[in-house]
Amino acid sequence: MPELPEVETTRRGISPHLEGAHVAQMIVRERRLRWPIPAELPDVIVGHRLLGLSRRAKYLLFRFEHGTLIVHLGMSGTLRVLTEPFPPEKHDHVDIVLDNGRRLRFRDPRRFGAMLWHVGAPEAHPLLAELGPEPLSESFNTDHLAQALARRQAAIKQVIMDNHVVVGVGNIYASESLFRARIDPARAAAGLSGEEVARLVVAIRETLTDAINAGGTTLRDFVDSDGRSGYFLLQCFAYGRTGEPCRVCGTPIQQMRQGQRATFHCPACQH
Repeated sequence: MPELPEVETTRRGISPHLEGAHVAQMIVRERRLRWPIPAELPDVIVGHRLLGLSRRAKYLLFRFEHGTLIVHLGMSGTLRVLTEPFPPEKHDHVDIVLDNGRRLRFRDPRRFGAMLWHVGAPEAHPLLAELGPEPLSESFNTDHLAQALARRQAAIKQVIMDNHVVVGVGNIYASESLFRARIDPARAAAGLSGEEVARLVVAIRETLTDAINAGGTTLRDFVDSDGRSGYFLLQCFAYGRTGEPCRVCGTPIQQMRQGQRATFHCPACQH
């Protein structure tokens, strides 16, 4: 499933080919995504200039003068820039054709993605309005996280995966951040000390930054790809390494279930 680093990598990869161009045509082959693509959307954006492409959490924001196209990749979605009108395959649901000779192709086998139109500030859209701060922004800091954790008795891993607390800390990044911060993922959130909260903020920032940098080098080609290649493999310390020796102390990595998700941790480093 694409998470924040994958979405940011996608944004960086496609934006140089799109920004400043006008939409010449929008071809919708399948409207039935997580929410139906609005039938009027092609008429709304054709002829208009794409001013810029930004990201909020896992949403990509295609900014036009008269509104914003909000795109979510869902569980299996990808965006690729094509230089030729290559024949679409079964799961290639949307093409946005630009006047610079490029076309943006949206592929989504599971159809859990979304393409929605919003007039006004995109931050006011119901999908974005209640989101927590971006993890790499100044607003995500020790004071914010300490306040968010106060009186929360849920396990710390579950709390940092809550998009109301901070966006973009998916299952892999939660396990990895807690390993780097040397914090037991089962600890009650409210029980963390001020020093541990500060370490966790740094660890979340470093983990996501490393993941974005890895994506930028591993997923090299957003142009004319078939859209089925993977994103990147983070050099994990804990995630997916059950029974393997910890890269720091050699203790076997353990796995447990939290909220129906697998959590990986080192019982020696994270205690």
